[in-house]
Amino acid sequence: MMKLTLARIGNKSTVCYAVKELSRYLKAADPSLFVEERVYEAPDFTLPGVIWVGEDGSVEKSELDEIRIDVKNGSGLITGSSPRAVLIASYRFLKEIGFAFLFPGKEGDVIPDKKWTEVDFCVSLREKASYRHRSVCIEGAVAYEHVYNMIDYLPKVGMNGYFVQFHVPFTFFDRFYNLYYNPNFKFDTPVSVEDVKKMWKGLEEEIILRGLDYHATGHGWTCDPFGVAGVGWTKEENGAPESIRPYLAELNGIRDYRNGVALNTNLCYSNPEAREKMNNAIVEYVKKNPAVNYLHFWLADGTNNHCECSECRKMRPSDWYVKLLNELDEKLTAEGLDTKIVCLIYVDLLWAPEVEKICNPRRFVLMFAPITRTYSNAFTDGDVTRRVETPPYKRNQNVMPRSVEENLSHLSRWQEEQLKGSESFDFDYHLMWDHFNDPGYYECARILHKDMANLDQIGLDGMVSCQIQRCCFPTGLPMYAMASALWNKKSRFEDVAREYFETAYGDLGPRIEAYMATLSRLFDPVYLRNERPVSQLPQQLANLEEVKKVITAFKEEVILPNEHRGFIWKNLTYHADICLHFADTYKVFMTTLDEEARNAARDEVLNFIFEIEENFHTVFDSQIFRRIFPRSLKKLSTGDTSVNGVQ
Repeated sequence: MMKLTLARIGNKSTVCYAVKELSRYLKAADPSLFVEERVYEAPDFTLPGVIWVGEDGSVEKSELDEIRIDVKNGSGLITGSSPRAVLIASYRFLKEIGFAFLFPGKEGDVIPDKKWTEVDFCVSLREKASYRHRSVCIEGAVAYEHVYNMIDYLPKVGMNGYFVQFHVPFTFFDRFYNLYYNPNFKFDTPVSVEDVKKMWKGLEEEIILRGLDYHATGHGWTCDPFGVAGVGWTKEENGAPESIRPYLAELNGIRDYRNGVALNTNLCYSNPEAREKMNNAIVEYVKKNPAVNYLHFWLADGTNNHCECSECRKMRPSDWYVKLLNELDEKLTAEGLDTKIVCLIYVDLLWAPEVEKICNPRRFVLMFAPITRTYSNAFTDGDVTRRVETPPYKRNQNVMPRSVEENLSHLSRWQEEQLKGSESFDFDYHLMWDHFNDPGYYECARILHKDMANLDQIGLDGMVSCQIQRCCFPTGLPMYAMASALWNKKSRFEDVAREYFETAYGDLGPRIEAYMATLSRLFDPVYLRNERPVSQLPQQLANLEEVKKVITAFKEEVILPNEHRGFIWKNLTYHADICLHFADTYKVFMTTLDEEARNAARDEVLNFIFEIEENFHTVFDSQIFRRIFPRSLKKLSTGDTSVNGVQ
């Protein structure tokens, strides 16, 4: 039996947690290991046989995570630039000695089976994250377990933040507990807004425990300050109360909710009282929620929904937005509050201001959210310095940009004219819905990795990934690749993918990787996005026949003989069966206009998934898939290239 001493430096809660995690994982690999935990105010490196864990001053304090590990034969130091960095360093130490964290949830942990000796504990490295922002945003349909799994996973792969949308994230929990389409996930007692508040309180504690950046709200500032709870995209059948109509955007001469949805309704931003109410509500929120260090201030969701009154028409929506931001900064400064405010470049706001200028750039963080972009190309597939002509702004008549070049041209104007050199990040949707176009998850992982590795080339310092929380079916490669590139922009996708598959599947890793890459090539995500000419239909039909042969043969030869080896192998069986259904369904939609045949093919896929989903619900969000898949099929057959948003 080996004895290991972990000496914690100080009593910071995140460092305490790091020591407990080290102890837990090391003993999970070798139950005979005896771990003694000690606490010191400062390290004493003359003591033999001790691994010191905590901030010792050898790494300068910084918001940019830097880690240092210097351990030899069971003695040494695990430290970082902050308590969070110490936690990240602790997980990195575990990775270097044989552990791995493939996807959120306990099934994603790879724990070696071995008897530890001192020589196993030899790790020496010092690294700094390539990007400041490396976070995930809540989306999809979620249970408490799913969100916990994601928060728990983030520091294990070097991520450093979590973003919860809304004042209360009821809509995401509501989708799972109250509205789930699958009868196997029906709950006897509905979950209320108050229930979600309690659940979120516990999850908030998990964010704080790990020292993660805490991003909050975004949606709701056009609702909550006026007594309307913005907890989702709920349609209000009776319209807006008369008491708040004067504050709402006027469209076609009427002030009311946009298509009945309060969250999609902008305000009359030329109305100083409306701006005052919004900003006062934000100041009060900041006071009551000191743990939130990145407060998102967004306008209404949706497009082409800005006020048409004579005063609002005098400036672009982005000018009114900047005016709001400056007024908010004045209020926060007067209260002595230094919370960062995240401002959103999104849909209509892509068109940069013409009149107003941000007065205090240090207060604000620029968030670029190109929701209508294509994912057939990475940001840097073309010349990132090239700027294309963007259409002139036309109030409530804009066509949102799909090309990468046009989106980047909008971004550059904001960067050059408003927030040059300020903190900034990408807010992107690779794993929100588009990954469903890639059943192999290989091509979407490649694009995601390339985007992250090259964010600095477009002037951005990281990513907050707006994504469903269960997006690791058949594998967690996309998330793993995203985290790898955000930590180390020089990492190569080929190396990351090889590491992932060999860690997950051992000697068969290269074959599984080749299989997934083949699925991505034959299903062809670009075609499924309707971004190839119709003339390629014969080739696509041939690909679907070929992919069925590939799946059937690989399942019999490789997957079934190994599915007894656990969760990740069994998932390959489920995935293979689903992909066979995909191939048949796509073929039907590509070759017939018969609605009865199409509906039958679509429902066969959905019903099959529902029958088996309980086996892999922690890694696959069938609720969102059920919303997206029929739209994707329709888009494929009709040529509709509009964005497949989720509301």
